[in-house]
Amino acid sequence: MSKISLVVSDVDGTLVTHDKVLTPRTIAAVEQLHARGIGFSICSSRPPFGMRMLIEPLRIALPFGGYNAGSIVEPDLTILEQKLIPRDAAREAVAVFREHHIDCWLFVGNEWLIVNPKGAHVAHETRTVQTPPTVVPAFTDAHLAGAGKIVGPSDDHDLIARVTAFLKETLAGRANAARSQPYYCDVIPSGINKGRLVALLAERLRVPREEILVLGDMENDLEMFRVAGFAVAMGNAADAVKRAAQAVTLSNDEDGVAAAIERYVLDV
Repeated sequence: MSKISLVVSDVDGTLVTHDKVLTPRTIAAVEQLHARGIGFSICSSRPPFGMRMLIEPLRIALPFGGYNAGSIVEPDLTILEQKLIPRDAAREAVAVFREHHIDCWLFVGNEWLIVNPKGAHVAHETRTVQTPPTVVPAFTDAHLAGAGKIVGPSDDHDLIARVTAFLKETLAGRANAARSQPYYCDVIPSGINKGRLVALLAERLRVPREEILVLGDMENDLEMFRVAGFAVAMGNAADAVKRAAQAVTLSNDEDGVAAAIERYVLDV
């Protein structure tokens, strides 16, 4: 493989553990990247504000992506690029979630809007993004018009898979649907995927595709895999993600990101 000049990592299920912890070994591996002049950034389905706790310990200086790169921001959260879901597509997605008895969430600007505070994974997401949701009586037209991401959470993983497939077909050309976790269906603007951040960074840093390594665990990481020269799937990744990667590392609970950086970038 070529030398690596840029590393881009997914966050949940990849960079952090199951308990959303950034381990000392991972921090040390990223610090070694900085020491060698190798770029490092992150891209996640989280809102940008939900990654702010990672910026300082990882010394992130490059733009990073939230909402699966629907919003690309500087480390101070200044927006570089942002795209919203068309209002009619947002309305339809919310209706489909409701038809399947899934309490959905809207991410609008720097707000996370929910209707049911006791719904599935609300407490979990609050811990993850370290920001409480804003509870509203109902989603208004103004909310729908400003949505950067819509999430349908459920512990029925088969249901999430079916609804994701249905929305992918129903919203084709207007919005994209993909699972960011087995229990989350994410709806984002059409034409948005994590590969956009990788391409933007490659252009900004003048790094050829062959010198980019990316890491991920879910289907929403696959476009990032296609843009990069070398893709590493986590040990906990879905089988389809592992098949699309050039290598498979340990799981996110076993310092898989650090192990991959050490092996494929730092050669230690």
